[in-house]
Amino acid sequence: MANESLVIEELTYSYGKGLPLALAKLSAAIRPGIVTGLVGPDGAGKTTLMRLMTALLLPASGRLTVFGLDTRTAAGELHEIIGYMPQRFGLYEDLSVIQNLRLYADLRNVPESGRQQLFARLLAFTGLESFQKRLAGRLSGGMKQKLGLACALIRKPRLLLLDEPSVGVDPVSRRELWRMVQELVDEETAVIWSTAYLDEAELCQEVLLLDDGKLIFSGPPQNLTERVAGRCFQIQEIDGNRRRVLAHALQQQEVQDGIVQGQNVRIVLRAGQQPPALSLLDAGPEARLTPVAPRFEDAYVDALGGGPGGTSALAASMPPLPGDGHVTVEAKGLTKRFGDFTAAQDVSFAIRRGEIFGLLGPNGAGKSTTFKMMCGLLRPTSGTGRVVGLDLQQAPGQARSRLGYMAQKFSLYGDLSARQNLEFFSGVYGLTGARQKETVARMINIFGLHPHLKDPAKDLPLGFKQRLALACSVMHEPAVLFLDEPTSGVDPLTRREFWTHINGLVELGVTVLVTTHFMDEAEYCDRIGLIYRGRMIANGPPDELKAQTRSPQIPDPTLEEAFITLLQQWDASHGEAAS
Repeated sequence: MANESLVIEELTYSYGKGLPLALAKLSAAIRPGIVTGLVGPDGAGKTTLMRLMTALLLPASGRLTVFGLDTRTAAGELHEIIGYMPQRFGLYEDLSVIQNLRLYADLRNVPESGRQQLFARLLAFTGLESFQKRLAGRLSGGMKQKLGLACALIRKPRLLLLDEPSVGVDPVSRRELWRMVQELVDEETAVIWSTAYLDEAELCQEVLLLDDGKLIFSGPPQNLTERVAGRCFQIQEIDGNRRRVLAHALQQQEVQDGIVQGQNVRIVLRAGQQPPALSLLDAGPEARLTPVAPRFEDAYVDALGGGPGGTSALAASMPPLPGDGHVTVEAKGLTKRFGDFTAAQDVSFAIRRGEIFGLLGPNGAGKSTTFKMMCGLLRPTSGTGRVVGLDLQQAPGQARSRLGYMAQKFSLYGDLSARQNLEFFSGVYGLTGARQKETVARMINIFGLHPHLKDPAKDLPLGFKQRLALACSVMHEPAVLFLDEPTSGVDPLTRREFWTHINGLVELGVTVLVTTHFMDEAEYCDRIGLIYRGRMIANGPPDELKAQTRSPQIPDPTLEEAFITLLQQWDASHGEAAS
């Protein structure tokens, strides 16, 4: 075991008597010199395992050693060689960048003599030199994560634990974080990177896949990916509604999983099955089935038993909306200034009934500012926003009664139980009496909230928090749904469940405005508006944006590659450096 930095032997942990095991007889070994990915659905045991590695928790049974140190008997020594970046922002938001670094240096007993040189190196490494005096709470999501990484590196760790460091971070910042961590890896350092982004896991040299407290795969990610080789296809040349084609495909017994990819639909077959007849999928006479290379995400969903299917119980419980494809949401010249700073400038777009429009952009680009103006939560300096023909400034109450809003940060009442939140929000939206009781009961059934009805909302697992938030935003059957990063930090299976509901609602005529940092989710959008430096620099269908960035170097760009290329092109044409 000399070449193993961390050895886990029959590890078991429970949070209390009578509760299910958070980890059950888990055994694994982690090597130095590589990045090991830690993946699994919500509640699989990933964060519990990381806390056990740091000796913040002690095992109920089994053994865990880090570079030969037993977590039961050598916690003090372990803390000297471990760097830990927790899932929730572990910094002090009312302290500046440099004050946070000084605090962590104090906590880790860094000698005064070498601090200035250390701080200068960490600030340069993370690109935060120009932001030393800025309060941590006022940093963008990407900058916060970089500061968190810097604090975890106050002492060079032999074991670096990163618990979902890229949650809520845009693709540019995610790549920068990944590059920085790769630079840290050497033969004496082990890195464990927990992530909900499976493209990140695919880049790791080894992966641990947990489910329900058990280890169901350990090894190079390509070894898992190979399990679905020959079972992955793309339905191309679809004539008609791709969301409907996906729903039909997921209802077929042969299909294990499926997602929308631009104008195409990607499906993964169950083992030993042949593709379904395209005539069953309502894909049109010109549609064709093309084999495609498997991805780690395909194999991940397969290993967990497949996706949630293509039928939305939420959509099935709601009536279709009347009308045709008229404009339902419209922004005209929206501008917002905070003193001398312009957060959004002359942003305009229109969304038709039954359409999904995505607002994409890096952290701090102006997406959330635009979003809040469209919700009536922020008054624009100039310009107008309309929802179902109602001006958000002149008739805010009427407009809000027609829209559902799911905020970027969990916006429910944390001290109220799940049931109390449902009852409160249904009342806010004007539901009373028998209709209110029926609606609350229906949402509980649709989103499977029964196990957590009495739990305070702040203590719910992330996936259930997001389900509860979505339930509260659609109880009044809105014509328009505003979703601000609705699946941030949520595992791929729960994200598929969310998009099954969203697709189902859109089929009923609901109009959706969504922001997301998951580029595979953005593929579901009919059109995308790319916000950068407060301006909308591109607007069009996902495939059109990808086509704009096609080049000899990138002949078939992904949406993430298109996203980054469009930002670089804008900077080049305007003489600015990307931040």
